[in-house]
Amino acid sequence: MQTITVLGATGSIGCNTLDVVNRHPDKYRVFAITGHSQLELLAQQAKACNPRYVVIANENQYEQARSTLTQAGVKAELLCGPQALDDVASAPEVDAVMAAIVGAAGLMPTMAAVKAGKRILLANKEALVMSGVLFIDAARQSGATILPIDSEHNAIFQCLPQDFVYGDLTSSGISSLLLTGSGGPFRERELSTFDDITVEQACHHPNWDMGRKITVDSATMMNKGLEFIEACRLFGAQADDITVVLHPQSTIHSMVQYIDGSVIAQMGHPDMRTPIAYGLAYPERIEAGVKSLDFATLSDLTFSTPCPQRYPNLYLAIQACKDGQAATTALNAANEIAVEAFLNHQIGFCDIARVNEQTLNKMEQTTVCSLQQILEHDGRARATANKVIRGLVS
Repeated sequence: MQTITVLGATGSIGCNTLDVVNRHPDKYRVFAITGHSQLELLAQQAKACNPRYVVIANENQYEQARSTLTQAGVKAELLCGPQALDDVASAPEVDAVMAAIVGAAGLMPTMAAVKAGKRILLANKEALVMSGVLFIDAARQSGATILPIDSEHNAIFQCLPQDFVYGDLTSSGISSLLLTGSGGPFRERELSTFDDITVEQACHHPNWDMGRKITVDSATMMNKGLEFIEACRLFGAQADDITVVLHPQSTIHSMVQYIDGSVIAQMGHPDMRTPIAYGLAYPERIEAGVKSLDFATLSDLTFSTPCPQRYPNLYLAIQACKDGQAATTALNAANEIAVEAFLNHQIGFCDIARVNEQTLNKMEQTTVCSLQQILEHDGRARATANKVIRGLVS
């Protein structure tokens, strides 16, 4: 019986995690679930999985959350605030932590779980993009296990040899990691019409059911850029070791190419319950509620190279990965600000890339060597991005 904390329970990854957990009451017990603003959903989840603690990030919502939980008949203890998030992620009773809080907000509780030596089911790519080597080093020092949950990294993890040597792909017989991406909803749209893309259009993904921020990132392919950076950190790869491949069917979730000419791919329906179940049960496998592929009805599998003009955010991320930790921290911060502004109808779709690029160009080249320096650099990048946005809309 594993005891689990789900950080970001009300998001798409959190909901899918609880779906898998609820299928196996003999294997998993929920210690805590956390949420931000979807209080009704959080109460429903608490009623179903009966955690010891429910945590809300926003302290100003404590009374409203308590009322909502009470009306739902939830008996769990309600906690709130950043420290409570850290506490339920690092509690001695917890075996595994699903790190699914979207964005930079997930860094501190995820790092708390890492420092406590937990089994980390990492769905929050931004935490690793922001903190990079510091994150990996902290896991090494504490003995924490990091299992990637993003479908692409989970696929690569499944395709690696059992004796894989972190940071040395060549000694494991690997020539490259192939990171697949659907290309989002605008893969075939005329470039001349990109300025007309609406929030509603950008929030509709053809294959995956995700939150609004991640869906917009998928449309700009910043999501793939952040995954590119994450792959470098997770597997100790260099930027030149990774190739991004457009695969609109989202059937192959990523691949590993070996020096003997072999390519090993992980395939399946685009359903996050598959990588979640793999992370929960690793090294075993459990039923996830996902139907098997029917190869008799499988559509053609096509592949292509992403166009820089169509996906400038992807190539900004790749360059930031080459430039180092300060650049990836700044890019992630700028993108969160830019996407929020787009979702609030303050800027246009194409402005997201403009904000990201201009923010990177305005940030001073520096070295970040501690978590505090990373958080300070993140704050400066957010302030810079907001200034850029004010310049665009004035």
